Amino acid sequence: MTLIRTQSRPIMAVRALGTAALIAGAALVWSGMPAHAAPAPESFAPLAKKVTPAVVNISAVQKPEVAQNDGQQQPFPFQFPPGSPFEEFFKQFQDRMGQGQGPQGQNREQRVALGSGFIIDADGYVVTNNHVIDGASEVSVRLDDDESFPAKVIGTDPKTDLALLKIESDRSFPYVKLGDSDRADVGSWVMAVGNPFGLGGTVTAGIVSARGRNIDAGPYDDFLQIDASINKGNSGGPLFDTDGEVIGINSAIYSPNGGSVGIGFAIPSNLAKPVLAALRDHGSVERGWLGVQIQPVTQDIAHALGLSEAKGAIVAEITANSPAEQSGLKKGDVILELNGKPVADSRALARMVASLGADQKAELGVWRDGSQVTLGFTTGKLPAENQVASAEGNTMPGSVESKDLGAELAALTPQTRARFGIDEGTAGVLVVDVQKPDPRGLLPGDVIKQIGQEKITGPRDLEQAVAKAKDGGNTAVLLLVSRQGNDLFIGVKLGVA
Repeated sequence: MTLIRTQSRPIMAVRALGTAALIAGAALVWSGMPAHAAPAPESFAPLAKKVTPAVVNISAVQKPEVAQNDGQQQPFPFQFPPGSPFEEFFKQFQDRMGQGQGPQGQNREQRVALGSGFIIDADGYVVTNNHVIDGASEVSVRLDDDESFPAKVIGTDPKTDLALLKIESDRSFPYVKLGDSDRADVGSWVMAVGNPFGLGGTVTAGIVSARGRNIDAGPYDDFLQIDASINKGNSGGPLFDTDGEVIGINSAIYSPNGGSVGIGFAIPSNLAKPVLAALRDHGSVERGWLGVQIQPVTQDIAHALGLSEAKGAIVAEITANSPAEQSGLKKGDVILELNGKPVADSRALARMVASLGADQKAELGVWRDGSQVTLGFTTGKLPAENQVASAEGNTMPGSVESKDLGAELAALTPQTRARFGIDEGTAGVLVVDVQKPDPRGLLPGDVIKQIGQEKITGPRDLEQAVAKAKDGGNTAVLLLVSRQGNDLFIGVKLGVA
């Protein structure tokens, strides 16, 4: 599956998709729609009349050194036979988008991306997607009455794919209000307004199909899924509830052919609000930082720790001199709450901490040793993110089989360290092979460092710790393993491969 953004610009498929492109194969096309829980209106006409004056079309001009796709032009989505009465009309539309050719068949020197946006106050601040204006040398907005204005980029946030613009004019503008996306229940009616294929203001309606969707677009994915029809060019447009408030910013669609199939995604307004406020005040976003590597709590991990359900985020590693270290967090702690609000999973924790900003006092509700404790901390400033690599294992003779863990194990020696690339500072037991490889379980090349809170320095320690767990009636154990230099926790059922 390919992730494709839907402003109207002809560039590489993994990035923004040109209005003129048709996509072969399943794709996620960036775009979006609106949501709300209310009875179905007899007509969306009054709502559309109320809000469309605040919805704008956005044109972003790219110079040759910024334009992508290696200078190749995409085919126009509408093809008509020579002499067709529509041929000249769509040729003019194609030229307007910068996809036509100049004299002697030379490609134009500039490319134009078309997207959508909406005005959020009378001074002319405009919200859109970052991918609509990314790399642009000039940006302009066109109102519903076809009046156009140049716009200045106030700030962008690639992590949430949001951008804030300011129309360069002293006049007052019609605007819409950012609403409460938490009120948008599944099944709520919504209405989307945007600029599909660069055709201008277009209104579609539907419902919220799902909430909290993760489409691997960024670290803070929490999309509303909608079935209102949106297409390439709808990116950055508003998703309205039936009260006329914006509850989402249309950003992506799932599509097997480049067009709408009724699966679209919108950034929730409640996620966008603090980001837009920071962009307006500072031109950038400063996120809160805890200083931990976390992972989801699986059913096996929950079972091993005595949790009634798989929830929260388990701490796999703590950064030195970080807020987490100063708070007293330990490896193996499960963070269940932040400032009294439940933490559903590791992605939710990342969003919640980031939204606090830097230098904010907060409290964590932590599951430790069978009970919940409260830890206080002050957020730091989010640094650059580290990438975590995956591991591939090898087998070797002379290993010892552990039926309880479903793995072949070996002591760490200079030879095994060299073969598996394990540094001298790592202590524990090497996993040479496993009976049933599973990314959620042990993998060859892992080093088992700890069972529960008990450190492991060699095979004998591991054998004794497993026996102790079985004698205590445990049917699963929590292992801390080192995988290519990164620590993570794994829940393993004893005696189950």
